[in-house]
Amino acid sequence: MDIMDTIKKQVEENAVILYMKGSPNAPQCGFSMRTVQAVMACGQRFAYVDVLSNPDIRTNLPKYANWPTFPQLWINGELVGGCDIVTELHESGELKPMIDAAVGTTES
Repeated sequence: MDIMDTIKKQVEENAVILYMKGSPNAPQCGFSMRTVQAVMACGQRFAYVDVLSNPDIRTNLPKYANWPTFPQLWINGELVGGCDIVTELHESGELKPMIDAAVGTTES
């Protein structure tokens, strides 16, 4: 499967997916750490891809997304943004409802 097809499939098949450096329990950069903390605070399960251990995705995702940096949070097949956008959405209280709606629950 072509790497662009793989990325497309990942984005389409996961309601919430975070492309980051490292893993949620062991982020490998400060931006990924801040982003994953905001996403985890929403209390829903989400998929992630460690771009450091997936060099083809690390190279091609910026082309697919037209977004040059990591991390990248995708919700319902749409790029939400990177660290600054995700942390701002979390701080304003907008991120949790977005993730809850994507996952299919409105529990508080």
